[in-house]
Amino acid sequence: MTEETSTGIEENIAGLLCYLLGWITGLIFLLIEKKNQTVRFHAMQSIVTFGGLQVLGFLLAISLVGAFLVPLLYILGVACWIILMIKAYQGEKFKLPLVGNLAEKWAGDIKL
Repeated sequence: MTEETSTGIEENIAGLLCYLLGWITGLIFLLIEKKNQTVRFHAMQSIVTFGGLQVLGFLLAISLVGAFLVPLLYILGVACWIILMIKAYQGEKFKLPLVGNLAEKWAGDIKL
């Protein structure tokens, strides 16, 4: 059973949309979703994951090892993106290692 969302969008669809454009859609859903903690979790996990990958990619790109590591980081990002969208659509609250627990805590703590 899914909970109601502030947007009126089904919970699994809203969860998928949190990942659609990476941290950007995560931020949008974090700002507009007030009721549903599962959607807020997906939004925060999207922000932390894809925002972190973008910052890390930028830092690697300006470093000496960037030419080798940035393509690997890109592949990791695409794999995470696909997995997270599928899991959210299936209604699963899938937590990534390292960031999943942080996202869950921060999604509940932040009241915008």
